Amino acid sequence: MQLFNKQSYTTAGFFTLGLRLVVGWTYFSAFWRRLILENKLIETEAGYIGVKFNHFLPNALGIKPLIEYLVTHPEALWWSMVIFTIVEAIVGLFIMLGLFTRLMSVGVFMLAMGILLGSGWIGTTCLDEWQIGVLGVSTGFMLFLTGGGYGSLDYYFIKKQKAFTTKKWFRFIGSGELPIKNLKPLVFIGSFGVLLLTLYTNQVFHGGVFGTLHNKSVKPKLELSNATWRDGKVAFEVYRVEGADVYGSFLIGVQLETSDGEVIQKWDGEALAKMDKANISNHYVAKVAPGKHSLVIPLGAKADVTFTPTVEHPSKGVIIRLIDVSGLEWTIEAN
Repeated sequence: MQLFNKQSYTTAGFFTLGLRLVVGWTYFSAFWRRLILENKLIETEAGYIGVKFNHFLPNALGIKPLIEYLVTHPEALWWSMVIFTIVEAIVGLFIMLGLFTRLMSVGVFMLAMGILLGSGWIGTTCLDEWQIGVLGVSTGFMLFLTGGGYGSLDYYFIKKQKAFTTKKWFRFIGSGELPIKNLKPLVFIGSFGVLLLTLYTNQVFHGGVFGTLHNKSVKPKLELSNATWRDGKVAFEVYRVEGADVYGSFLIGVQLETSDGEVIQKWDGEALAKMDKANISNHYVAKVAPGKHSLVIPLGAKADVTFTPTVEHPSKGVIIRLIDVSGLEWTIEAN
């Protein structure tokens, strides 16, 4: 016995109209914001979308190598952002119109999956990006099953252009009866697959299923490595891996200490704000740079930083201490 008939699909698709309009706008609005209201594809200006993409890097799930490749190749990153924006515009507009609904639902699914894996860990007060990602994935799956009904261009063409809309290929990429004999396994497996993806990412990103909850977007966290004091130069690599993506970590102090805690040299916020950019070698498009009152380290930024002490290297071991305006501190021993 057939589970659904033509009328069932038309009705189911019609019931998703509000969802299609809202979800379609969320994707189309990305294009609208970036190119119509404000051009966020200009690499040299504040608000460049590539820097936002760089924020995803530290804790992305599964796609970190791809993100790192793009943020270390600015031209490829720019083209990727352009293509991504165009795809969001097409998918969003076509979903709202209900044109090639099932094909566009796959686009919704893939775009949402990219958001989920790349930025599902980001969200200062709520699990913002994770929620957007998992809801987009589940929406894409559902729209693939229903297609579009009344209120969709697919339905208009089904009524007016039966020569091709009755074809199997159209029903796979457009709307109408889904040409799969037994839908129950697809619905059950797909639905529980989306649920498992939801639970897994919720746990990995936030500890939201069991154990201790954590939010990597609340406090800035720096990772320090490759610290040396040689030839009169102190150098180290700094990488910001946690904290809010909308503002940087503001370093107001870098100091050199002996192993017993004696401070032998210190650069305060004023000195860091006047730091020569030639002494900062950035790895990615999100850049460590002097700010008005501090050294600013955006989320996802990684750089080699060099200082020139005015004191001699002591015979004891040397600790480099970084002090954030929030009071957080990070240390590393210089070799």
